[in-house]
Amino acid sequence: MHPKRTALLIIDVQQGFEDPSWGARNNQNAEKNIARLLKAWRDQDGLVVCVQHLSTEPDSPLRPGQPGVQLRAEVQPREGDLLIQKRVNSAFIGTDLQTQLEAREIGTVVIVGLTTNHCVSTTARMAANLGFGVVVVDDATAAFDHTDHRGRHFDAETIHAAALASLHDEFGAVLDTEAMLTAMRSATP
Repeated sequence: MHPKRTALLIIDVQQGFEDPSWGARNNQNAEKNIARLLKAWRDQDGLVVCVQHLSTEPDSPLRPGQPGVQLRAEVQPREGDLLIQKRVNSAFIGTDLQTQLEAREIGTVVIVGLTTNHCVSTTARMAANLGFGVVVVDDATAAFDHTDHRGRHFDAETIHAAALASLHDEFGAVLDTEAMLTAMRSATP
């Protein structure tokens, strides 16, 4: 994995996900791990892509005009980073993300952020379908509890684990932060 051919995609790390209406969440250290990866990426002058969800749902804390739409302080884009704003689960639909990555000759995307089973998973699946190599970082993503159509409750860790299990080896690799940092160090020229 060459640092100049690999982009870090930070999906929807927004203030609105702190709203209690989402329910219980797993992986409370996800943002700390994202910050570690972001620092390592910037230290190598790698491409950072900050993805922001602009919800069209009237009651969403991620809707434009609500304070929750803002990206969290630790992932604010800097000069040279890309900001991609999306309205659906995939960061590729209705955006120029694919064009931007291809123009920079990016072959692999490393995906972190929120939520594992929604926007992270959808973006990872689409990236793989478009021909990009995909890595999802387990402990730099998180999910919330869910209740299914039969009324069965699934805790956030189960949702998170099932989403990652569905991605691993089918759409890409799943690594933890330490393994990703080690891979970056070994790939540095």
